[in-house]
Amino acid sequence: MDNGDEFFFHHFLCSSDDSSSDDEDLVVAALVVHDHIQRQLPRYRGSVPGHAPNLNRNRERGHTLLYVDYFANTPLFKPDKFRRRFRMARHVFNCIREGVVAHDPYFECKTDALGKLGFSSYQKCTAAIRMLAYGIPGDLVDEYVRMSETTCLMLMYKFCQAVIEVFGPEYLRQPTAADTERLLATNAARGFPGMLGSIDCMHWEWKNCPFAWQGQYKGHVNGCTVILEAVASQDLWIWHSFFGMAGSHNDINVLQRSPVFARLAEGHSPPVNFEINGHQYNKGYYLADGIYPQWSTFVKTISKPQGEKRKRFAQMQKSVRKDVERAFGVLQSRWGIVRNPALSWDERKLWKVMTACVIMHNMIVEDERDESIFDQGFDYQRENIEPLHQDPATFEQFVQFHREMRDWHTHLNLQNDLVEHVWDHINNQ
Repeated sequence: MDNGDEFFFHHFLCSSDDSSSDDEDLVVAALVVHDHIQRQLPRYRGSVPGHAPNLNRNRERGHTLLYVDYFANTPLFKPDKFRRRFRMARHVFNCIREGVVAHDPYFECKTDALGKLGFSSYQKCTAAIRMLAYGIPGDLVDEYVRMSETTCLMLMYKFCQAVIEVFGPEYLRQPTAADTERLLATNAARGFPGMLGSIDCMHWEWKNCPFAWQGQYKGHVNGCTVILEAVASQDLWIWHSFFGMAGSHNDINVLQRSPVFARLAEGHSPPVNFEINGHQYNKGYYLADGIYPQWSTFVKTISKPQGEKRKRFAQMQKSVRKDVERAFGVLQSRWGIVRNPALSWDERKLWKVMTACVIMHNMIVEDERDESIFDQGFDYQRENIEPLHQDPATFEQFVQFHREMRDWHTHLNLQNDLVEHVWDHINNQ
C-alpha cells in the first residue's frame, strides 16, 4: 500500500462521525475503499471486459507447416529455396538457432500456466530472420508463423542480442596472427604487399529519428542517417565494424572516434613486416578513398595522376579498394532491414540490428566463400581469439605509436614504392 492509499484511508475513516456506528455506514465505507483499491490496480491483466479477446492463431499447426516446408528430412522446399528465403544454408540456420536457444531460455518451447504449448524455436528464429532479411514489419509474418506483431518485434531484438553475445567474439574478432598472415599473402598476390583490407563508411537512413536529434543526424544526404565504418577483405569478411556515429559526420570524424587502430596505438597488434621496392615497413595499411588523411596506415589513390605508372596504380588501387564497397552491397542485399529506412525509435536497437547482421554476414561468408582464393582453407580455432595478456603501453610508447601512425612522410614513401611495385607486378603478370 503506497502513501496515497494510506492518506485516502486516513482521510476517509478519520473524517467519519464517531457517533454513527450503524452497520450500514460501515458497509458503505468498505465498498468505497474496495472500489478505490480496484481503480489503483493496473489495467493490463488477463481478459478485460470490453476488450477484444486474444486470437487463437493455432501456433501448433504453424510449427508443423514450417517444419514440413523447410526442416524435415525431405522438406517441401529444396535447399536453393531455403538459401534464397533465409539468406543462408540450413545447417548455418540450425547452428544459429541452437546457439541462441542454449544462450537465452526465451527461445525455448515452453508451456504457459494453462499447459498450452508456446512457440517453437523454429518459429521464433524464422520470424526474426525473415524480418531482418526482407525488412518487413512483424504483422507480415503473422499468417505463416502464427505470431502477433508485438511478439515478432520483441523476439527480433532478443534474437539480435543473443546472436551478438553468442557469435560476436568469433565473427567480430580482430585479426589474429593467423588471420593477418593469410590476409597479407592474399593481398600480396594481388599486387599490394602489406595490405590488410580496405576501409570506408556506409550510411543507414533513420526514418523515425526523434525530432530533437535530427539536426545532428542529417548530413550530406536527405534525411537522418547513422554511419557504419567497416574494414573488409577480398572474400567480403568484415573485420572491423563501428556503428552509431551521427550522419552529420564525415569519414574523418568517424575515424577519430573509431577503435580501428586501438591495438596498433597500444602496440598489441600482430606484427606486419614487408619489403617494397627495397624499403622495409613494419605496419600494415588499408586502402582508402581520397577523404582519409595521409597516415602511414592508409594508401590512397592519386588525384589526377601523371604518367603511365601512376595512372595504372590509381586504377589498381580503386579496383582493389572496391572490396569494402562490395561488402556493403552484399550486406544490404542480404539483409533488407539495413537497406530500407530504419523504423525504430531507439538508437541502441539500431546498433543491435546492424551488429547482428554483420555477424551473420560473416557466418555466411565463412560457409560459402571460395577457398581457391587462399592457398589453404582457414579453420577457426577458438583459442585464436582469446586476448593476449600483454602489458599496456606506457604514455611515451603510446605517443610514439601515434606519431608513427600519423606520419605523412611514410605515407608518401609507401605510395611511391607501391607505384613502382604495382607496375612491376603487372608487367610480371
